[in-house]
Amino acid sequence: MITNNIKKYLAAGFVCCGLSVALSSCTDFLTIYPTDRIVGENFWKNKSDVDQMVDGCYLSMINSEIQTRAIIWGAYRSDELVKLSSYNNTTLDNINALNILPTMGYCSWEHFYKVINNCNIVLNHAPEVMELDPEFTEGDYQVVRAQMLALRSLCYFYLVRAFRDVPYITHSVEDDSQVEYLPQSAPGEVLQYCLDDLQEARKYIMKSGGYGENDWRNWGYITLDAVDAIMADIYLWRASMTHSNEDYQKVVECVDKVIDSKDAYYKLNNTDKIGTGEEDRYHLLTGLTALLQLFHPDYQNSRESILEWQYNGVNNSNSALESHYYKMNKDATDGTLMASKIFNSIEATANKAQGQKVYFSENDYRFWNNVYKVDVNNTEAEQLPIRKMVYAESSPTVTTASMNKSSSRSFDNYQQNWIVYRITDLMLMKAEALVAMATDADAAKLTQAFNLVQVVNKRSMVKNAKDSLNVTDYPTKDDMELLVLAERERELCFEGKRWFDLLRYCYRGMEGVDIFETLNSQATAPKLRKQMTEFITRKYKAGEGDAVTYKMDIEPYLYWPVLESEMKVNNLLKQNPVWIQEKSTSKN
Repeated sequence: MITNNIKKYLAAGFVCCGLSVALSSCTDFLTIYPTDRIVGENFWKNKSDVDQMVDGCYLSMINSEIQTRAIIWGAYRSDELVKLSSYNNTTLDNINALNILPTMGYCSWEHFYKVINNCNIVLNHAPEVMELDPEFTEGDYQVVRAQMLALRSLCYFYLVRAFRDVPYITHSVEDDSQVEYLPQSAPGEVLQYCLDDLQEARKYIMKSGGYGENDWRNWGYITLDAVDAIMADIYLWRASMTHSNEDYQKVVECVDKVIDSKDAYYKLNNTDKIGTGEEDRYHLLTGLTALLQLFHPDYQNSRESILEWQYNGVNNSNSALESHYYKMNKDATDGTLMASKIFNSIEATANKAQGQKVYFSENDYRFWNNVYKVDVNNTEAEQLPIRKMVYAESSPTVTTASMNKSSSRSFDNYQQNWIVYRITDLMLMKAEALVAMATDADAAKLTQAFNLVQVVNKRSMVKNAKDSLNVTDYPTKDDMELLVLAERERELCFEGKRWFDLLRYCYRGMEGVDIFETLNSQATAPKLRKQMTEFITRKYKAGEGDAVTYKMDIEPYLYWPVLESEMKVNNLLKQNPVWIQEKSTSKN
């Protein structure tokens, strides 16, 4: 765990370098105002200059625009979130109806390319500091370089998942003469570059826990465990598109490295309660303790976490998460987004197949922690206030009493880390990969996958609860695949994962996907599997989802269009073929 006081050092570093890295930009992703004040003769002289720029890169990553896109791109497009019914926002309405137009601000990739450019600036100038400051050693440089390669790769991975085909650049743009217009590259090329950079980063990146006990950098900086987590995620994404067992096996290997690393670190720093069973390798927190330490603002950076963006609520506030999940303004009672009706009540059969509800037991602490039930007797409520990452009170007990929303949390100085990766996320990635590699006759892989899901599920159940998962309810590969997908929703809801989970699920049922061809180069767009659209549209009222189902039929619909203003600046860019400005994509 880490307290608010420890994170003040990070905030101070961000403040001192804030002016030097808050690069402004025009609408084009590479049109960045000159940064002479950063790279001029008075900068890049000593180790402190490099450290400030590294902190600045992380600062640019916790920008509210990026946090907003993590929520909108990764969660709102899925079945888990809906717009607050009383909130008037045509853009969010159109996204729900799949009337996504290239004039929408959410189609902007500008802020991710700002982070990428900041990383490239550090990679470009850090070597010269070694020649000027003996305190900035080769070892220091290699650690900095590794972090920048990894952070840049994570940004590109976000962009690939949102847009599929994106421009790839590794040189810094520091004045107008360096602006270069590039076309999009296909995901196969971009993801391979990322994996190559991450492999290089592994050689020099700081080991997890290497910054010392309770140091925020063990979670706030990218460490070895975070590199392996990003690699596992990229391999899983690519494997789903290509159906590559080799990549699925890489997922297993990357996740095992993280599990082994965290296991070794835990055993090194704890002498009691260390078991020898398979479940004991994960050292998961249990029950209410887990929910409190993962999501309560007074804790965070728990032993389960791998990478968290740090917000201390003083120098930096997670205003994007606050406005979407807690309150849209100080006088409001709700955020702009609400949990959909799939979180409203339990469904006893949901453990056997992906049903209409997320949970199958009231004994699951997450059933009470993730949303406010408001009125548990109203099973027809279309939306519920989000509780996860919002509450200020201690975690709830499991009860059928009404769970009215609390507004006791302060609106000002909103301290709430955003978890990018944590160990249960990785465990379920491994389970997903194992199922994908298995056949119905491959009992060993399917059982191994089930055991991982069971560990995650069991730790969130009331002690001695009798309604835990049973492996006999999942006799086939398809059953087990749905179980993993359902458990990821129970465990990771509202954390920006669900839309990408659904895309991977969809890709595993698609044929003809070519990751080395851009969308505009494909003669025929691959068809989506029907069940994918069923998951997307299940949050809508009867009849309203039909139009969305009609439109969600081929691969390009999975992605955002390129922002229109970007297209005007860079004529090498090609628009997503299914999105055009002149008319909406509504069914005629």
